[in-house]
Amino acid sequence: MRKSRFSEEQIIAILKEQEAGRSTAEVCRRHGISQPTFYNWKAKFGGMEVSDAKRLKALEEENRKLKTRLAEEVMDNATLKEMLRKNF
Repeated sequence: MRKSRFSEEQIIAILKEQEAGRSTAEVCRRHGISQPTFYNWKAKFGGMEVSDAKRLKALEEENRKLKTRLAEEVMDNATLKEMLRKNF
């Protein structure tokens, strides 16, 4: 996955700028982002504080690791089953 130019803290600060009364177009132009990007961030980080965003990132990383481990275990299981089937 591509690394964002902006950290979670920066994204939340940008969203708070718009919530404080600036127009979406002005905030996007000021930070060099597109409006669809802004609305994607708002859907993901809207209403969050920085600590919430850090926790979300940690949970997403843990989830990614667990999915990778599960895939490896499934492959190992399939390999063992195939070996047993060939031996008997």
